[in-house]
Amino acid sequence: MLVSAIMLFRRRGIDGTSIGDVIAFADAPRGSIYHHFPGGKPQLAEEATRRAGAAISAEISRQLTADGPMATIASVVDLFRKELESSDFESGCPIGAGALEGGGTPGARTAAGESFTAWESVISAGLWQHGIALDRAESLASMVIAAIEGAIMLAKAQRSTHALDRVETELTMLLSGLL
Repeated sequence: MLVSAIMLFRRRGIDGTSIGDVIAFADAPRGSIYHHFPGGKPQLAEEATRRAGAAISAEISRQLTADGPMATIASVVDLFRKELESSDFESGCPIGAGALEGGGTPGARTAAGESFTAWESVISAGLWQHGIALDRAESLASMVIAAIEGAIMLAKAQRSTHALDRVETELTMLLSGLL
């Protein structure tokens, strides 16, 4: 059910997704969602945001270790680019949904903030391991996340990946000059 919730939140947002939508998408019995999520939609949104954030954080960490910062940027941007294109620009970042629509689900907003903080830590550690001073690495990590998240919103609104393409190019040029 968490995977179904994540997929729906990416496309419709938290506010635009009902418990009934998640049950139908997951093809699950109605009672099962309240068994697993007795707190209802707020608990589901929080746990889905946490799960998605942890999965993305682990993937960023794995890629930084295996491929380095520039290849990781390209891979993350490509992941979102493909998701946007395959969903006809309906699907965005699952953490962005928690951050932007967390008013009725404050746990999701908290989980989104914690996820972004974890991503900043993973990225800054990866940059530091590649020779960038820690304070600069922390600043760059925030900028990388903000640039990609902003480009995802632009891509959805403009129905084009041009912003993601430009962000990838600019981040790659910036990092190549620092590494």
